[in-house]
Amino acid sequence: MPIDVDANPIRQARTLPLRQVLPAILRDPVGAVLEIGRESGGDVVRVNLGPFRPYLITHPDHLQHVLRGNSVNYRRDGVLWKPLHRLFGESVMSDGPAWEQSRKVLQPVFTAKNVETLADRMAEAVGEGIGELAPPAESGLPIDVSAAMARIVNRVVMRIFFGDKIDMADAERLAPAFDAVGTSVIFRYLLPFVPYRVPLPGDRAFRNALRTIDEVVVPLVDRHRDRPDDGDDIVSVLCRAGDAGGGPSARWVRDNLVAMLATATETTAGALTWLWPLLGAHPEVAARLRQEIGLVVGNGPVRPAHLADLPYTKQVVQELLRLFPVGWLFPRMVVEPEPLGGVLLKKGETIVVSPFITHRMEAFWERPEEFDPGRFSGRRSTGRHRYAYFPFGGGPHQCLGMHVFMLEAQLIIAGILSRYEILSCSPEVATPQMGASLRPRQRVEITLRPIRRT
Repeated sequence: MPIDVDANPIRQARTLPLRQVLPAILRDPVGAVLEIGRESGGDVVRVNLGPFRPYLITHPDHLQHVLRGNSVNYRRDGVLWKPLHRLFGESVMSDGPAWEQSRKVLQPVFTAKNVETLADRMAEAVGEGIGELAPPAESGLPIDVSAAMARIVNRVVMRIFFGDKIDMADAERLAPAFDAVGTSVIFRYLLPFVPYRVPLPGDRAFRNALRTIDEVVVPLVDRHRDRPDDGDDIVSVLCRAGDAGGGPSARWVRDNLVAMLATATETTAGALTWLWPLLGAHPEVAARLRQEIGLVVGNGPVRPAHLADLPYTKQVVQELLRLFPVGWLFPRMVVEPEPLGGVLLKKGETIVVSPFITHRMEAFWERPEEFDPGRFSGRRSTGRHRYAYFPFGGGPHQCLGMHVFMLEAQLIIAGILSRYEILSCSPEVATPQMGASLRPRQRVEITLRPIRRT
């Protein structure tokens, strides 16, 4: 039953004490965050981290209010946004006028209709990337899954969405740089109250990664900003953007290019890395997936037209995103005081939203830790709250690239399993490491064997 987000009377939020929270977070940040969410039971709770005491929001009704119903009152701002602001600046990953302009310019590129027009080209690029797995598969050598997924995704993104304006050599420099950014901000997230003049572990790695990113992106902006072509790629679209004051600033174009590169490559490759250990641990899911793909795709390459006949493949992607959403944790700052779930949230306070937590709470999901793609079948999805499952966020800030991700992920999964048999995957169960996005703590490797068809 829906709950009243403005329930009365106003009460004090239950606060989880520092002595309970801090040791757990220092020992296992991701596990501690998940346990805090489970302990909340869907209530608005406050987490005591000493000088910093954010509220955790987990109930779908509250999430719908924050992300959609009154989203203007919850801005991408505050201390937890500082690490990302240093990377993305005033872009589609910010808020206010800069975000509004950026989203207006970029949204036409990522509509479902436009993505569909690009689908055949995406499938060709995916097929080429998967073809590069043949040598190690023929030799029986283990494949670094994270690196392999990054190469395939980069090939698609650079060709289709960046018009080959970034070559693969530079793309391969960007992938480890974005990965380093994601892991180097861990201590800034854990200790957000520490001023930046005080060095923390990871700060140097962040600066080095940012330098590498700018070495690729800034010259790209310089080459195209004043001479944009009429292409429909992201670089051209951004460089053509202007207003009454003239063309876009170099910094605005740079910030948006970095934002789109990060969200279109690093997060997609990271999410797909989780799939293979899950399939290794659930052979019944892998067998059903292979059977569906074999019957539909056969001996030919995977084409976009195949996807409508691959419903279980889509369910696998949906379940993958339930367990390991693209954006696992994101903060908001309260603009004006208002009650939420009976708790008065004051101006300037921080709330934290986490699909990773809500997607794993027994209050909203049956057997939430189990990898069960069938839960996304039409029959079992009926009646589910819209904000019990929100792997791409929601409301005005919902991820622009969600249609690209769903299409690309299905093409990659179907393409690999139609051409190769998985002989082994290590580790069978991967554990998450805290960062801007969730990555396995362990190196994930698979051994493939080409499928011989007569």
